[in-house]
Amino acid sequence: MIGLAYLGALLVSLGGLAVIDRRWRLAFWDAPRRAALTVGIGVVGFLLWDVAGLLLGIFARGESPHMTGLLLAPELPVEEAVFLTLLCYNALLVWRGLDRWWGRRALARAQEARP
Repeated sequence: MIGLAYLGALLVSLGGLAVIDRRWRLAFWDAPRRAALTVGIGVVGFLLWDVAGLLLGIFARGESPHMTGLLLAPELPVEEAVFLTLLCYNALLVWRGLDRWWGRRALARAQEARP
């Protein structure tokens, strides 16, 4: 059971991001195809980076009783892909939230500047 702790925490965190996304319609609840493509490209890019680091001996998988032990490839735990999904989804939500905030601030400034 303890072997699922990290994966479980990552999935709970992804669920929390989905709740935020749904509440403010930032990514998947606004443009699901575009959001999926954005997160997918990010995850694939980071996984390729990880694989390159593993092949070059820069990265190595550490042992932990909190991980499942399931591997996507030698030295690449399944939790890494879930973590990278969390990372990319979080970055997308932050970007979309800031973009909206900046847009509203610019609109408010433009309206204030009108005589």
